[in-house]
Amino acid sequence: MSDSSGKLKLGALVALVVGSMIGGGIFSLPQNMAASAGVGAVLIGWGITAVGMLTLAFVFQTLANRKPDLDGGVYAYAKAGFGDYMGFSSAWGYWISAWLGNVGYFVLLFSTLGYFFPIFGEGNTPAAIIGASILLWAVHFLVLRGIKEAAFINLVTTVAKVVPLALFALICLFAFRLDIFTADIWAVGTPELGSVMNQVRNMMLVTVWVFIGIEGASIFSSRAEKRSDVGKATVIGFITVLLFLVLVNVLSLGIMTQPELAKLQNPSMAAVLEHVVGHWGAVLISVGLIISLLGALLSWVLLCAEIMFAAAKDHTMPEFLRRENANQVPANALWLTNAMVQIFLVITLFSNSTYLSLIYLATSMILVPYLWSAAYAFLLALRSETYEQALAERKKDLIIGGIALLYAIWLLYAGGVKYLLLSALLYAPGAILFAKAKREVGQPVFTNVEKLIFAAVVIGALVAAFGLYDGFLTL
Repeated sequence: MSDSSGKLKLGALVALVVGSMIGGGIFSLPQNMAASAGVGAVLIGWGITAVGMLTLAFVFQTLANRKPDLDGGVYAYAKAGFGDYMGFSSAWGYWISAWLGNVGYFVLLFSTLGYFFPIFGEGNTPAAIIGASILLWAVHFLVLRGIKEAAFINLVTTVAKVVPLALFALICLFAFRLDIFTADIWAVGTPELGSVMNQVRNMMLVTVWVFIGIEGASIFSSRAEKRSDVGKATVIGFITVLLFLVLVNVLSLGIMTQPELAKLQNPSMAAVLEHVVGHWGAVLISVGLIISLLGALLSWVLLCAEIMFAAAKDHTMPEFLRRENANQVPANALWLTNAMVQIFLVITLFSNSTYLSLIYLATSMILVPYLWSAAYAFLLALRSETYEQALAERKKDLIIGGIALLYAIWLLYAGGVKYLLLSALLYAPGAILFAKAKREVGQPVFTNVEKLIFAAVVIGALVAAFGLYDGFLTL
């Protein structure tokens, strides 16, 4: 697309980052955090998370500026640094993670609508699944009309979802009570939360779920009007979202005590505001959540199709995913994505328990692409690649890349072996598409090193499959 009229401006890119990061997570944050940590641990955890995630945002900014020829963000960095199969795995993992997240959004959306219309229940009744399916295909045909139009609607919903969050912060700021906030800082009264270190670890796992989407702008790098806007949008979007997350979390802890918050039903922000201003507070937050989820769904449908399309453009994914319709939308990638969402929506009718586990699984699948991006930025600085004239910048980027890499490794560790094994189960079948893409360009499927990596993935998948069968692993 050479004509600049179809390109995305800075505002649209920032909205893609904010829109994909603010989904449903922030609305459940007060309860999710209180269930895993006391006030002190929450503050420590946010400090570490802010540094870790900020270095990750800087990594995406640096890579967008240093490697302007690489389109498609997370997946292109893995491919450039660590070969075709790692690149493919990043795109595949990211894609699965994104549409699994969308299934979760649909369930949460209809469970929120259940607040007003009991027929939708917890979001997994037959009525809710039919409603979600109709909405899914409505979004599908909206996106088929054009990325730029969809990005504009996303900009509108992003503004609309920020309003209730800002109102919540403002009202809670005045209702905040220091005596409630400081009553039991280290959660001594709730020994079941474990040591402070344990609380920090559990709390930081929740923070990962709410930061996914930080790479939103870099995925659309090829559609940006100005290349430099990609990095700017990432950092602006990140800081905006971080501010909202910390305010929502910390202010809630001065309204209700940690044990009270931990017992709330989600979306817990609604209950916190209701506690301050009465019933209309809960209605305001529920409406905000519905708008927020609709916007996030749109962002993620766009991201899903774009990552497959970008990977197909340079023959990492099979040819058929590269086809665009008359509006320059990757139509085949979109059909494949939403067909998967539809199948899993039907599955949620029959298996209630797996829904939350799928969201956790989705997140552990996205951590692998994050890890490769951080490793690639670190590698560039280490080798002085693209830093011939900029030695001072190289030192700074080496430190930032190093911290981001350690943070990404730590996140994988915190997620636990269970989810790593389960994600191997989802990574392994992807090799079929990878082999197809390689055959199309007449190349051997794996290099020798990649054969070893693939063997490790298959072993992990077999262990996970046996674990699910035997019962020592559960979804």
